[in-house]
Amino acid sequence: MERHVYDRMAEIDRDHWWFVGRRKILTALLERWRPRKGPLRILEVGCGTGSNIAMLQQFGTVDAIEPDDHARAFAAQRTGVAIKGGYLPDVPLEDGRYDLIVLLDVLEHIPDDQGALAALRPKLAPGGRLVLAVPAMPSLWSGHDVAHHHQRRYTRATLEAVVRAAGFRTLRRTAFNTLLLPAIVGVRWLNRVLGREGGDEDRIPPKPVNTILTWLFGAERHVAVRGLFPAGVSIALVAEPAGSGIGTDQDGRGPTR
Repeated sequence: MERHVYDRMAEIDRDHWWFVGRRKILTALLERWRPRKGPLRILEVGCGTGSNIAMLQQFGTVDAIEPDDHARAFAAQRTGVAIKGGYLPDVPLEDGRYDLIVLLDVLEHIPDDQGALAALRPKLAPGGRLVLAVPAMPSLWSGHDVAHHHQRRYTRATLEAVVRAAGFRTLRRTAFNTLLLPAIVGVRWLNRVLGREGGDEDRIPPKPVNTILTWLFGAERHVAVRGLFPAGVSIALVAEPAGSGIGTDQDGRGPTR
């Protein structure tokens, strides 16, 4: 992404309703689908400005990769984590090290998404899991996607196909950012009509509005973690390497999509 996009993210990612609400949803998902109890060894691929690292540190120790020099320096200063540079699959990582590998709105930036996931598979420890969050609904493609250098938006079918081809089995897949979907569709349609696609999407709204949107988005965690939303602006997916055994959630149930 362009430097000004990272600079904008660094300005807003602590308070903007989308970032705050998404962290609440991902925290709930990780609490339910963590591979085991106790501190985990976690790798975040594409950590950007580091806004997810504190959230991930609730679950264990975090290593991170970020290819952009500017974002990497900011994230390292912000978090104290020594962040590796480079692009997948060329980043040297130890095989069998990580209990959890996460790519949070990262996979859509990678031209060879299947190859990137396949390269990460051997880095998981036995019983380890992969967690993805990606933008959904190709019909929502806008100037925002262009500005953020997205290669694609996913459907449930296309995401699962990539995950399966890379050697993983899905344990949980869920849509999220569902309650605000009608408003987001309306805003993007209006931006297209007015010729200003993506212009205001990264702006923090007035505080009362931001507070309401944060609450609405974050409240989805109670439903999204159970995989009950049929559609949304985003998709989250939990997977494990195929052939590693049928995983179960914390209630003892098997894979549920």
